[in-house]
Amino acid sequence: MLRFRLIVLIALVIAACTSQPPQTAEPTAPPPTTTLAAAVQPTPAYSGRGQADTAEPPATSEPSPEPPTVEPTAAATDTPAAPTIQEYPVPSGSHPHDVAPAPDGTVWYTAQGSGELGRLDPVTGETQHIPLGPGSAPHGVIVGPDGAPWITDGGLNAIVRVDPVTEAVQVYPLPAGSGRANLNTAAFDGDGVLWFTGQAGVYGRLDPAGGQVEAFNAPHGRGPYGIATTPDGVVYYASLAGSHIARIDAAAKTAAPIDPPTPGQGARRVWSDSQGRIWVSEWNAGQLGMYDPAADAWREWRLPGSNPMPYAVYVDDRDQVWLSDFGANAMVRFDPVTETFDVFPLPSSPANVRQILGRPGEVWGAESGVDQLVVLRFP
Repeated sequence: MLRFRLIVLIALVIAACTSQPPQTAEPTAPPPTTTLAAAVQPTPAYSGRGQADTAEPPATSEPSPEPPTVEPTAAATDTPAAPTIQEYPVPSGSHPHDVAPAPDGTVWYTAQGSGELGRLDPVTGETQHIPLGPGSAPHGVIVGPDGAPWITDGGLNAIVRVDPVTEAVQVYPLPAGSGRANLNTAAFDGDGVLWFTGQAGVYGRLDPAGGQVEAFNAPHGRGPYGIATTPDGVVYYASLAGSHIARIDAAAKTAAPIDPPTPGQGARRVWSDSQGRIWVSEWNAGQLGMYDPAADAWREWRLPGSNPMPYAVYVDDRDQVWLSDFGANAMVRFDPVTETFDVFPLPSSPANVRQILGRPGEVWGAESGVDQLVVLRFP
């Protein structure tokens, strides 16, 4: 009987213990809070194909991140990017006037101060000079259809060709009695004939096949300076002193002046775009001019800044128009579609870039004021 009572008592104690509520567990501590800059991972880039982002944004009191940017359309990808700028020193006293990238990747330049033709290797930065003869003062240089540099040499009063392999110098003097032309620049027409200008009031031609140089009196006298060829082979030149441009009739060997809207604007250099429109650096007026031969119409835009002085002009392979602005010590890009300018200050001053040429992805200038060449490269 005693054993039975003990069993019952133990059973009652066990029942009482199991009927009590369980102990409350300690609350779990929240994870430590970090700042948005340290904790938030970048939002996955939008692919442009319409997929939604799968990651939930973290809870935060900071403003929500900006929505992802949609990739640009195909048309927008042609918008020019900002270039990188690199300068290359050339021998002191060279005073490089004009520059011409060569097909082999090197760059020719006229060392006007030393009477030589220079050659830069952009990979190594090394330069080489080729003497052009006693009294030489080369002004312009271009690469001809034959791959050789052709030079307008005011000191020699001649057109000069340098063989890019042998470095042999061939001189084509202006005709006797034509006087000192003050030769400036040259361009090849669609038939492979070289045309040139002289500020003394001369324009002329050289047919490399026969080697004969001809010189003609320019209409309105002094001033012929820059010269360029359109895609269909027509040659135009600019007259700085005459404040006009002129179209050359290659067959008749005549030049017809075309006046810009702004009187006395000082048309210094010209270049053609892919449509055959003629772009003009208006030195005196601080403007960029454009003549459309198809419409026989002009437009002009003033460069930005308080004292623009556009010297050289060049149109690149994307039809972007480039100018060198002495007033801003900068290279200036004009987009004909948006009609806007971008200004890229040059590292050295006064650079005095007197001529611009280029090749796809590169725009080259001769910094005559600081004995350097400069290139603007694009991604």
